[in-house]
This record gives sequence, C-alpha cells and structure tokens, in this order.
Amino acid sequence: MLDRAVGRWRSRGPGHLPTPPGLGEVAVEAHGVTVVRGGRPIVDRVDLAVRHGELVILVGPNGAGKSTLLGALAGDIVPEHGHAALDGRAIAAWGVRDLAMRRSVLLQRIEISFPFRVHEVVRMGRAPWAGTQREMDDDQAVMDAMGATDVGALADREYPSLSGGERARAALARVLAQEAGVLLLDEPTGALDLHHQELVMGLARQRATRGDAVVVVAHDLAMAAAWADRIVVLEHGRVAAEGAPRDVLTAELLSRVYHHEVEVLSHPRTGLPLVIPRR
Repeated sequence: MLDRAVGRWRSRGPGHLPTPPGLGEVAVEAHGVTVVRGGRPIVDRVDLAVRHGELVILVGPNGAGKSTLLGALAGDIVPEHGHAALDGRAIAAWGVRDLAMRRSVLLQRIEISFPFRVHEVVRMGRAPWAGTQREMDDDQAVMDAMGATDVGALADREYPSLSGGERARAALARVLAQEAGVLLLDEPTGALDLHHQELVMGLARQRATRGDAVVVVAHDLAMAAAWADRIVVLEHGRVAAEGAPRDVLTAELLSRVYHHEVEVLSHPRTGLPLVIPRR
C-alpha cells in the first residue's frame, strides 16, 4: 500500500504538473513570518525550512503558535509580515489548483455535515488531478489510502456517523490520496487510540522516507522524539529550540517552555528521550 511513487513531486511552475524532487531540497519554508491576532503576534518572526525526505514535528504548549505557523506554511493564513514559500516560490504566487497539487493539509477538525460516504470523502483528495494524466490513478490512490489508514471496512459508512477517531483516519486518507509532495498535518493523532497513533506516525515516516516533506503538529513529546528527524519547539510564537530530538528535548528547556518541571530520561532500549512530568 502506498508503495508507488506517491506525492514525490516538485514544481515546474504554475500551470504544470509537478516533477520528482531531489532529496534534501527545500520544499516549504517560512521567512520572518509574523501573524497577529487581537493586537499581539501569535507567530513572531519565524524562519523555518523543511526539506524533501524530512519529518519535522512542531511542539509547544497551547497558544504557542503551532497551528498558526502550519496554516501560514499551507497558505491558508496570510502573515502580516514575512512570507511562506513552496518549492522556492511565494505561496501567494500559486493558484489554488497548483497549490493543491503540491501540498496537502490535514486540519484539527474536519466538519462534513452532508452524508458523504467515506470512500467519497477520500476521493475528494483526488480533485486537483482531474483532467490530468494522473486522474487514471484515482481508484488505486483511494484504495491504497483507505487501506493504509485502516478505514477500508468503513468505505460505505456515512462520514457523520463515524467516531472521532474514525473521522480522523478518514480525513487523513483523503490527504494521502491527494498525493502531494508536502504534507502538513495538524495533530493527526489527537483523537486516536495507541495503535492508530503509531499507524499514523508510521505513515508520516514512510512518506518522508520516500521523499516527501512532512510537517506534523503534536503534543506528545515522547512520540515526537520517536518519529521526528527534527523537532521545533515553539514558545510565545517564536522558535525556542530546533534540532534533533536528543538535542532539543532537555529538562531545562521543556520545564521552562511548558511551565512545569519535567524529567527527561533515555529509553533503556532505543536511547530516545522520554519526557516525564515531575509529580
């Protein structure tokens, strides 16, 4: 499942189908991005570059600016200052369809009131490719995405009838079926049980390994340590730390950022950081 060259595309400019990217090339970036809400900066002069083949996880306390930064990278939020770019071109320069061919976005909440069936919701992810040569891949892409997210058995269920976790996985299937080269996922594991949390992060890892650029917003620091190539810690809208999990997830930094004393231990088998609140 998802073993074809899914999502591994870069730009040839507006109006052209993407072409395969090179691993390590910058896919999506923020340059001095500032987003103001209620008279104060929610995201404050953030610089960030995410490369093809990389899984970057944004962490930080509530209100740190994680989802807002993701929205700016997606082009859904227009910064007051600075700009986001995709494949070296400002987000604002891309048309809606060209943008959808190159990046896919999973929001925290997907509200669908109409009784669409799950397979119809997933197929919505194929809309950017209508009328192109890749439209021939629609059926296979939808089937692969539903299988990968464990919603194949729900294909004929109406989306509003699903549980929260089932909805989250169906929404992720739509994003995977889109086959864009940049995936921006806002808390994709928030409503999921342990098994499906690991399933989803494994899929994110697979997509990065195959050459996609993947950005995930997460709260689970141990999960971030286990899956991320790079962790970005946000605090009051600014980057407090950025780097490999072992370098970033320190007791001193996290205790300050989260306003709660923590201990950071090394997992006895993997050596990865385990973050434990001090009680």
